[in-house]
Amino acid sequence: MKRVILIVLDSLGVGELPDAERFGDRGSHTLDNIWTSVGGLMIPKLKLLGLGNIEGINKVGKENNVIGAYGRAVEKSIGKDTVTGHWEIGGVILEKPLNTYPNGFSDEIIEEFKEKCGISGILGNKVASGTEILDELGEEHVKTGFPIIYTSADSVFQIAAHEDVINLDRLYKMCQVAREMLVGERCVGRVIARPFVGKAPNFKRTTNRHDYALDPFEKTMLEYIKEAGKNVAGVGKIKDIYNGKGITHSTSTKGNMDGVDKTLDYMDNIHEGLIFTNLVDFDMLYGHRNDPKGYGEAIEAFDNRLGEIYSKIKEDDLLILTADHGCDPTTVSTDHSREYIPILVYGAKIKNGAEIGTRNSFADIGKSILDYLEIENKLTGESFKNIIL
Repeated sequence: MKRVILIVLDSLGVGELPDAERFGDRGSHTLDNIWTSVGGLMIPKLKLLGLGNIEGINKVGKENNVIGAYGRAVEKSIGKDTVTGHWEIGGVILEKPLNTYPNGFSDEIIEEFKEKCGISGILGNKVASGTEILDELGEEHVKTGFPIIYTSADSVFQIAAHEDVINLDRLYKMCQVAREMLVGERCVGRVIARPFVGKAPNFKRTTNRHDYALDPFEKTMLEYIKEAGKNVAGVGKIKDIYNGKGITHSTSTKGNMDGVDKTLDYMDNIHEGLIFTNLVDFDMLYGHRNDPKGYGEAIEAFDNRLGEIYSKIKEDDLLILTADHGCDPTTVSTDHSREYIPILVYGAKIKNGAEIGTRNSFADIGKSILDYLEIENKLTGESFKNIIL
């Protein structure tokens, strides 16, 4: 009855990759720069797991009596977004980046979208921060009823709408229209519903966000696990990211702490296979909003919950903590950053202090999970199971 609990601390990068300059991310180091900005973090459990022992992390400080295995990984895919990072963890390498729209979407795309949605106008159609565009266009949206369309440095088509102006059902249908349109040569990684509430100047995004992704281009570790007759439980936006492929159970979340609660619930009820959690607040609430103080407090809050997770770890469990990219809140940019991701592994059978080094791909995580679960596979990547056990 082997089980893996894989938790993605969304955007907690640990230092610029060698090609970071190509992506405009020279100098990014999400963890170290937060630490410097706020004057240190109280994260004793993460430190004990070996976080500060990972190569390239210079602020946390090394631990002499590490109780887990530790290392970091390079992103082999061309990109730095959520889909790219999670797919690579699952074993899918993107050699060609997903389309981005730095100048907004073409007239052809917008006109087709309007026609299929039965609307006469849209607002925005540009690269923008999700909160800033509400400040800029939220009031006009309420007056006109036109949806706000925007994108970012990532491969996304985002639709923001006030829940009292365009109800959730209609917003989700608009997203489905866009998802069906944006494939092939016009493909984007995700179409995202961004509902909000409130009045100007205090509009606030809600937790009713919904992502519409693509099927992964190749078979992932999730599908291998499901086909082996084991559970794959997704917490948070995992189901959306993999478009449901390989998922046997799924639950949405209303923030990091709810994500931890839902993970603990699954640990009580799912005893074999994979529990795969994404904690999105790090990225959505703090990274993209350039809020290092909030980000640091969120890391500390997660550290405070690790004891509860440990209490439910069984003899044959592996707990893996990692990330999917960076999003350094101390840089001018509000977009993701091209960084190494941490890998921390905990369990009763783990060699304390085992160093897995710098892995050549995020896919080594998925390969190691399948290796641990004893599932035959053709997944790309190199397992580090023999290093940690």
